[in-house]
Amino acid sequence: MSLSVKMPGNKIQCTLCPHNCIIADGRTGICGARKNNGGNIELITYGIISGYALDPVEKKPLYHFYPGTNILSIGSYGCNMRCDFCQNYNISQRVAAGFTTVTEAEKIVGDAQASPDNTGIAFTYNEPVIWFEYIRDVALKAREKGLKTVMVSNGYVNPDPLEEIVSFTDAFNIDLKAFSDESYRRLTGAGIEPVRESLKMIAKSGRHLEITTLIIPGQNDSADEIDKEARWIASELGKDIPFHLSRYFPMYKREDPATSGATISGLADIASRSLDYVYAGNISSGILQDTKCPVCHKTVTRRSGYSVRLMNLDKMGNCTSCGTKVYKYFT
Repeated sequence: MSLSVKMPGNKIQCTLCPHNCIIADGRTGICGARKNNGGNIELITYGIISGYALDPVEKKPLYHFYPGTNILSIGSYGCNMRCDFCQNYNISQRVAAGFTTVTEAEKIVGDAQASPDNTGIAFTYNEPVIWFEYIRDVALKAREKGLKTVMVSNGYVNPDPLEEIVSFTDAFNIDLKAFSDESYRRLTGAGIEPVRESLKMIAKSGRHLEITTLIIPGQNDSADEIDKEARWIASELGKDIPFHLSRYFPMYKREDPATSGATISGLADIASRSLDYVYAGNISSGILQDTKCPVCHKTVTRRSGYSVRLMNLDKMGNCTSCGTKVYKYFT
C-alpha cells in the first residue's frame, strides 16, 4: 500500500494521516518522522527506540485485555498532534535527527518471547501511527510467534492505513481527547471527526478497544461533554467498551492545576449511566479501578495501582455468580 502521492516540484503528499502533509524535498511532515527523500517517503525513525520496558498491561491502560499480565512496550519519537498538555512531550515533540542505532524487529520479538508473563508487544509512549512501517514489520513477526500486539494511539489516521493496522493489531487504546471539534482543534491542532471514524472502524473490526480521555480542568471536564461522549461511545461503539477517565497533571506548556479526584469521580458517575465499565486513571487506588460484573455487580477484579487481584471468575473470564462474560481476552 502506498502512503504517499508524488506532487509537482519534487514534492510529495503523505497520505498516512488526515493532515495529508505536502512535503518539500528534504523536509518532514508535521510529525517530524516522515521525510521527503528525493521524492519518496523515508521513515527517519525506523527502528529508533525512545522507550523500552516490560509494563503491566494495565499501564497502557488496558483493563480488559489479559488482565494481570505484562507487555513489552516500545516507542520512538514524534507525533502528528500538538497537544500542549502532552504527558510524553520529551519524545512526542522531539525529532529523532542524529539517532543512528536501529533495533531490528527480530530483537524486539525475541525479547518479548523471553520476558516473564508477557502477552506480547505494545507500541506506545509516542504516537505509533507515524511509525507505520516499523510497527508493521515488528507486528507481523510477533504474530508468527503467537504474540499479541497492542497500539496506544491518538487514532488520527486515514482509513486505508488504519485498515492495514487493524489487520496486524489485536488491541487498541485510543485517546479521545475531547468531544467537540472546537475543543479538539484548540487542544491538539487536529479535528475530531477522523478520530471518531477510526474508533468506529476499530469497533466494527472486532478488535479489542478501550478509550481514554485525559480530563483537563476548564477544557473538557463539563458534565454535559462527558455525558455526550459516553452516550456516543455506547450507541456507536458498544456499551461494553471500557472507558478510562484519566487525571491530568501540569505538563509541557500547560500549567493548570491538577484535576481533582472529586471531578474524576463525578464524571465517572455520569459516564456509568451509559457504559458498563468506567475507570479512573492516574489515581493510585480506589474502587474506580475495580471491575464489577455489569449484570450482578459482583467485584471480579480489584486493582491498586498496577497490582491486580482477579476473583469470582471462571477460567473463561465469566462471572462465577451469574455467568456473564466479563473478559473476552483472559489468561
